[in-house]
Amino acid sequence: MLSSMAIQSPARAARIAVSAFFFLAGFCFASWASRIPDIQQKLNLNEAGLGMVLLSLPVGLMVSLPVSGFVVARYGSRHTAIIAGLLYAILLPFLGIVALVWQLVIILFLFGFAGNLLNISMNTQGVSVEALYGRSIMASFHGVWSVAGFSGAAVGTLMLSSSISPFLHFCIITMLVCCLVMVAYKYLLAKDIHSDSKTPVFAKPDSALLKLGLIAFCCMVCEGTMFDWSGIYFVKEVQVPKSLTTLGYVAFMTTMACGRFAGDWMSVKIGKKNMIRMSGLLIAGGLMLAVVLPYIVPATIGFLITGLGVSSVVPLVYSTAGKSGKVAAGVALAAVSTIGYLGFLFGPPAIGLIAEAFSLRWSFALIAFLGLGVTLLAGFAKIKD
Repeated sequence: MLSSMAIQSPARAARIAVSAFFFLAGFCFASWASRIPDIQQKLNLNEAGLGMVLLSLPVGLMVSLPVSGFVVARYGSRHTAIIAGLLYAILLPFLGIVALVWQLVIILFLFGFAGNLLNISMNTQGVSVEALYGRSIMASFHGVWSVAGFSGAAVGTLMLSSSISPFLHFCIITMLVCCLVMVAYKYLLAKDIHSDSKTPVFAKPDSALLKLGLIAFCCMVCEGTMFDWSGIYFVKEVQVPKSLTTLGYVAFMTTMACGRFAGDWMSVKIGKKNMIRMSGLLIAGGLMLAVVLPYIVPATIGFLITGLGVSSVVPLVYSTAGKSGKVAAGVALAAVSTIGYLGFLFGPPAIGLIAEAFSLRWSFALIAFLGLGVTLLAGFAKIKD
């Protein structure tokens, strides 16, 4: 009994610490996103100009992907997460005081770079903690990120209603996040899974990682589409009143967050592969319901179902990739993330082009087929429980 407690106590402490890092990542990002309109107004940017400036963040993210894998493999996810977490928070106030567009571009690039460095390192920590538990817990970490997103948006709304400037708002968030890092860092795991093996730091993704990356790609196209186009779909296709514009987005986000907390339990019950297969069917079914019946009740139910489908795919794919053993966990996660984020970045613009040529409903129907792609690819991928 004592030996069992001795094993479980460090594992539980590490799980709480890693959860704290997932929370701070989501909280920082949502804090920034909540004040974008203020910064747009301050810099006198129109929608097109803002769209171009905002590309700096994903560009920084993409540039950091190969670097992140190397840094985590070379120096360990613990040290990387600490530095990246502090840097991510410290960059926030600079976003609040930018006076020129080029300054915002540079800070956003660095913000994206630091954010992905934190993403790869904390997911690598999550894979290692999951190995200690001997069961799936990765989805719960991503659930914490979703909760942090809600919390950050709520705090942002409060700051906005209190007429607090973005700079002061971000300074408060930075202080809170830095305190959280200082408390949690000592409980992170010192060694990553496979860190003592002869796995290469640089390696071309093998077919197994490529398949996992393609599953992530299909899912993240769906996720990116819901983030960027759900409100527009409800306005143009469902034709809801202005007060209900965000109904579909809120429905999607709510079930995605809840699904992540239930996802680990479900994957233990039915297996990771079956869980991913079922998730793909939920994505396809939910989107098709909204396409075939573009009315407020069925469309909302469809988006609820889609949120459940999206919720666990990426966490389970990350969990599987991090345990591949052929390359260091951080390198494997960076490889899968690179492929997945291509879907997140380029999927939503493609939806716009298809919608312009045909209709938004046709675009969403196409995304539904990508949901089926998740199910089909899971059948060919090597996914162990």
